[in-house]
Amino acid sequence: MAHSPVIMCDGGGSNSSLHRIIKQDLMDLANRLNINLLVMHYPPYCSKWNPIEHRLFSQITRSWSGAPLLSVKEAAKRAARTTTSKGLVVKVDINTKTYDIQRPVKESYERRVAKRIVFHGKLPKWNYLIKPE
Repeated sequence: MAHSPVIMCDGGGSNSSLHRIIKQDLMDLANRLNINLLVMHYPPYCSKWNPIEHRLFSQITRSWSGAPLLSVKEAAKRAARTTTSKGLVVKVDINTKTYDIQRPVKESYERRVAKRIVFHGKLPKWNYLIKPE
C-alpha cells in the first residue's frame, strides 16, 4: 500500500486535536482527494518542535526586524525576500479567502468518525488515520 500524506497540525488554536471541525474538514478533504490522510498533532505548547516554525518563521522574523510593516503586501514582500546561506527560499501567497466562524459540525459526524478514522494505539488523541468513504 502506498504511503499516506502526513498532515502535521499545531496542537493549539483552531487545529487542536480536540476540535471536531478540523476532523470533519479533513474527512471531507480525504474524500475529495480519495486518499488516506495520516494526521499528527503536536501536543499543546510543543510547536517549537514544528520544523516550519523552527526553521522558517525565525528567518522571516529577521527579515521583518526593524522594518515598518504598514500593510500585508509589504510584510509579504519582505518575507518573500528572505533567504539563508544554506538555500532557504520563501514563497509567499496572500490568502484573501473569508473563513466562516463557528461552523456547525454535521449531524453525521460521529457516525463518520466511527467508520473512517483509525486512532493510533499510542497517543490516539493526537495521531490518527483518516480514510476516504
